[in-house]
Amino acid sequence: MKRRELIRHLERFGCALVDEGAKHSKYVNLADPRRVTTVPRHTEIADLLARKICRQLGIPDPK
Repeated sequence: MKRRELIRHLERFGCALVDEGAKHSKYVNLADPRRVTTVPRHTEIADLLARKICRQLGIPDPK
């Protein structure tokens, strides 16, 4: 999955960018601020990793 598609999916379900690191971006679920995760800055993100990121944020898996 493209990183751009994953970011669009996260934002559609109420997640927002919190911080930019050197190699990752930090996202938080605004509905539950305890749910925070990082998204790598690769152009392609493995589907398994994309599902894991969504589960950590408490949102539905991407299609």
